Amino acid sequence: MEVSAPADFAADTQVEPLETGRYAVEIKDSWSGPPGPNGGYVAALILRAIRASVPEAERSPCSLTIHYLRPPADGPAEVEVEVERSGRTATTCSARLEQGGKVRCLALCVLAEDFESAADWSIPPPEAPPPSEIEPIDSSFMPPRIFEQLEMRMLFGGVPFTGGEGEAGGWLRTRSPAALEPELVAMYTDAWWPAPFPRVQTPFLAPTLDLTIHFRGRPPQGDHEHVLARFTSSTSSRGYFEEDGELWSEDGTLLAQSRQLALARPWKR
Repeated sequence: MEVSAPADFAADTQVEPLETGRYAVEIKDSWSGPPGPNGGYVAALILRAIRASVPEAERSPCSLTIHYLRPPADGPAEVEVEVERSGRTATTCSARLEQGGKVRCLALCVLAEDFESAADWSIPPPEAPPPSEIEPIDSSFMPPRIFEQLEMRMLFGGVPFTGGEGEAGGWLRTRSPAALEPELVAMYTDAWWPAPFPRVQTPFLAPTLDLTIHFRGRPPQGDHEHVLARFTSSTSSRGYFEEDGELWSEDGTLLAQSRQLALARPWKR
């Protein structure tokens, strides 16, 4: 069977300026996951447009929240960014991803310089062997195309649909080298299979309703770095479940924390 070359994340998240605050994007099917484009990949596209609208390079994303109003489709779309306020050290932006004459996603983002800290502490990473000691998994049993673009070394939870715990994750990186910039960090917060999947015994659709990402430590500067990703879920009720995520670099730096609310929809094939 012919295997296609892995997708280029930077190329697949490019934005093209159209006019002030408006950008053309192309949603690539290489990053899809039923029932549509992966929510983390869409977050990366929106964040790329937001960062292009903020001229102060020293202002990096601190917080990004996206509400997914309607599932986007593969193909052309536009992102409109509004700078709501730009002060001496921080900028707040709103953004809308539009496609087919409809708003598909709404986002709010705060970008700021680093501040002097009164105290520093962080969640330590879980005990984990280095990625070189764990074989990448064969994710071909999972239908989302995004898994074709990822090198995944499972550590937490179990294989989906085996009746285990509501936990998932491990070492993660793109198959094609990509710098660990904020857009890639954003994508990684939604890149693994959902944390409830190992808990249940039958597949279900899990489209994201909202996703919040808090960007924490500075990522390393390499072009093909692993991150340690751990996702957990404690509750599924009324057709919704939550998922909390944490990402660390190989040196133990906490890179991001995330929380999303997603649907747990029966998969009627």
